[in-house]
Amino acid sequence: MHVTKPKLSWLEDPTVFAVNRLAAHSDHEFYSAKTGKNSLNQSLNGTWRVHLEPDIASQKLDFIKPDFDFGRFDYIQVPGHLQTQGFDGHKYVNTQYPWDGHEELRPPKLPKKNKIASYIKTFELDHALKDKPVHISFQGVATAFYVWLNGHFIGYSEDSFTPSNFDLTPYLVEGQNHLAVEVFKYSSASWIEDQDFWRLNGIFRDVFLYALPKAHLADIHVTANLDDDYETGIFELKATVTGQTDDNFLHARLLDPDKRVAFETKVPLTQTINLGQELSQVAPWSAELPNLYTLELTLEDKDGAVFEFVPEKVGFRRFEIQDGLMLLNGKRILFKGVNRHEFDPKLGRAITKEDMLWDIKFMKRHNINAVRTSHYPNQTLWYRLCDEYGIYLIDEANLESHGSWQKLGACEPSWNIPGNLPEWEPTCIDRANSMFERDKNHPSVLIWSLGNESYAGTDIAAMGDYLRHKDPTRVVHYEGVTWNREFDYITDIESRMYAKPHEIEEYLQNEPKKPYISCEYMHAMGNSVGGLDLYTKLEKYPHYQGGFIWDYIDQAIYQKLGDTTRLAYGGDFNDRPSDYEFCGDGLVFADRMISPKAQEVKHLYADIKIEPDETGVTLTNDGLFTNSADSYFTARVLQDGKVIFEKDYQLIVLPQESKHFDLELPLPETGEIIYEVQQHLAKDTAWAKAGFEINFGQTVIRQALPKFKAQGTPKVAMGDVNIGISGKNFEVLLSKDKGGLVSLKYSGQEFIMRTPQLLFWRPMTDNDRGCGHGFERAMWLGAGKFAKVVDLQVTPKEHAVEVSYTYELPLPKQVTVQVTYLVDGTGKVNVNAKYPGHPDLPSLPTFGLEFKLPAKYDNMTYYGRGPAENYLDRKLGARLGTFTTTAKDSVAPYLVPQETGNHCDVRALALTDDKDLGLTISTDKHAFSASLLPYSTMMLEEALHQDELPPMRFAWLRLMADQMGVGGDDSWGAPVHEAYWLKADKPLELNFTLEPLN
Repeated sequence: MHVTKPKLSWLEDPTVFAVNRLAAHSDHEFYSAKTGKNSLNQSLNGTWRVHLEPDIASQKLDFIKPDFDFGRFDYIQVPGHLQTQGFDGHKYVNTQYPWDGHEELRPPKLPKKNKIASYIKTFELDHALKDKPVHISFQGVATAFYVWLNGHFIGYSEDSFTPSNFDLTPYLVEGQNHLAVEVFKYSSASWIEDQDFWRLNGIFRDVFLYALPKAHLADIHVTANLDDDYETGIFELKATVTGQTDDNFLHARLLDPDKRVAFETKVPLTQTINLGQELSQVAPWSAELPNLYTLELTLEDKDGAVFEFVPEKVGFRRFEIQDGLMLLNGKRILFKGVNRHEFDPKLGRAITKEDMLWDIKFMKRHNINAVRTSHYPNQTLWYRLCDEYGIYLIDEANLESHGSWQKLGACEPSWNIPGNLPEWEPTCIDRANSMFERDKNHPSVLIWSLGNESYAGTDIAAMGDYLRHKDPTRVVHYEGVTWNREFDYITDIESRMYAKPHEIEEYLQNEPKKPYISCEYMHAMGNSVGGLDLYTKLEKYPHYQGGFIWDYIDQAIYQKLGDTTRLAYGGDFNDRPSDYEFCGDGLVFADRMISPKAQEVKHLYADIKIEPDETGVTLTNDGLFTNSADSYFTARVLQDGKVIFEKDYQLIVLPQESKHFDLELPLPETGEIIYEVQQHLAKDTAWAKAGFEINFGQTVIRQALPKFKAQGTPKVAMGDVNIGISGKNFEVLLSKDKGGLVSLKYSGQEFIMRTPQLLFWRPMTDNDRGCGHGFERAMWLGAGKFAKVVDLQVTPKEHAVEVSYTYELPLPKQVTVQVTYLVDGTGKVNVNAKYPGHPDLPSLPTFGLEFKLPAKYDNMTYYGRGPAENYLDRKLGARLGTFTTTAKDSVAPYLVPQETGNHCDVRALALTDDKDLGLTISTDKHAFSASLLPYSTMMLEEALHQDELPPMRFAWLRLMADQMGVGGDDSWGAPVHEAYWLKADKPLELNFTLEPLN
């Protein structure tokens, strides 16, 4: 029944979520002719008028009238959010509801400050749409909205992330039409749209009109399955037709990926059409080989005149669970996935095609094969791109009620929704249905997800039952049953969030009944993703079928402060409550700058693993369907970090096989020798050019670290306060008063601004803060800064002078550290720092020395792991080689400044000014960790935003025996894995030699 009068009461009524809304249908595009130009579509995107009211008490409906003077209304761009265009304040919260603490509410009640945006768009109907039924489509509106045309009520809808379509036909007029839309910030739907994101609203996806020809394919359902031989395709089409069917026909043609006709038929038009055909030797679809057929559906009259044309991409594939394993086209699938919010720092969730193309190319280039659409259906273009480029999807319904059952981390579901409440079940099923109907034809969608973190109950169970009934070709996912195992049957997959490697392994080793995935793992907040390999090692278990890193992109918003712009996080807009920087969890930064974390993901997610050895290389192909023929492999020999040999090879390894290839590589007699093999694209693809590196492997064939050997005879001046050691073109001052090196001059140039400071602390990472690292290890914060010299020894040596300082640390236990400077007659300074180890102390964040250098020495060339920063538990994706960086470029712009810029296993480095003059530092005995930054440890520790850091005035060099890992299991309690700790009872030693460059 068509409703003609709207009611405000619908906002608080969970049983009312769609009034006069048309039935959900497939997202197929349709045209008036085979030209592909859609004369039946009229975009309403662009400039609209808008006015914001603070609450329902201020509601004014005069704007719906055609003669309303909207001159006082502001301008707004659609699609777009109200907040990103300055019409409302930004707010970020994670699990808590945005009104928490301001009002005491329980579902479905709404806050009093429920802002209303009144939108107006005037339009004249395009000629091609006249004299036809005309519908309007809102692809995404948050959170609830009413629609009027020319003063007539059209409809009401909720569900921010799926299309809402309405029939405008009876109310269209010649000339100018007056479209009025009233968007409410909150409705009962807000209780089940409690995702971890910025609370943005408005008309943020496309709006368009579409006219229906005399007969119209209103819905198509294409099933392209595979028979048991995985070679025979089973094609089925179910179509719903509206309009005039008499004397009209459907001409269906299926073209294979090479545009050859695989199937063709012509049938009389009826309201329901069912077609089917078996096809031999089809080209199956997968992420590795995204073969797409093209289905052409043409509606013609009896004379052959075309009045509607539908092209639809089709992928033949079979996804199923057999014997507890998820299989794609008969093979055990492994998801190398990531969770992805739609996000742009300027546009919020109103992202563009360009954003999506950048995202999908990044994923393919980093060996990511799967995406969970966290936590809502994405723009429909994303699904088409995933079909085309080859990305597996978990398509997730727009449902999350996290704040209704989990408070401060504790499970407390006393008023959980939707739970078992019958009044919430219809809207839950509607959300599942809207997702299914729109996305059902995309081969990239393998799994339906019932939503996120909403506990479990009969309402969500009903969603699962509904989707299984509608679509037996996919499986159903829901992680929330881990909190309520009574409803374990809801999900076909054992899915967990942030389960630790040992917890997952326990499940896998105890007769698992379901396939396992981590729908969220590796919380990539700030400097994170340490220990990823502990998860990828679980791939040896058949029931382990991968996981989805949380998450893809930082959710940070541009904020203008005076003449500058920064990336801001929660709380920066005076939004309270807020969960602050918890929105910064991405493998890429909000501006789509690639973070250093992606380096490790790319390496560990690669299908072909590369292991060089003394005689050649072993290639292990974890891919399911493709061999290595589309790649070439480059073998390189590095001598002391420099490439001395390079040769390309064609090496073929079949899917799911491992093979050793003999390679004749030179082995020089001297120096450290590394064999490296890289995999490159052999030809251009849609996502990268030929030559792009996919993966690499390295082996140190012979290690040869330099050893310090004193030469010459230095001059020594034993002062009352300083010990001076000098020679040709150099002078070293070691202070008795300051407790260390106070001057290092080569050719008259000073390199030391202040005495190098003992370093036991690193600027805390987000993971450090989350797990209580500061509370547990606070004693190390000032251990170096406040250490005191308790002994000084000066010892003459052959060709050198040794000055040794013993420091007592300000710790509850008596702990001493020794730093020794050995200066020879050529000006080389060999430095040895020893921490002896002490029981009953917390593990060390790091151990080393921090140098304050003149700012001009801000260029660093190093032989160690790179090119991106790396850490003890995140260095497998970093290769050994010679790399160049600068102090500024070494700072990863994490939302909150923190530990950054580290490079492991450094053998040597050079610091230079712009004239290539400077200092070299080489290892002696042990490789070390190093970073060169514009900021000191304490500057980074104290800043809360990047723009709070001062302009560069000095270069800060950290040389460390080692540094603990960064972790990543989660960011609210999980410590770094113990294997990557620097345990306090173990000795640590740093050795290096300073000398002038050239």
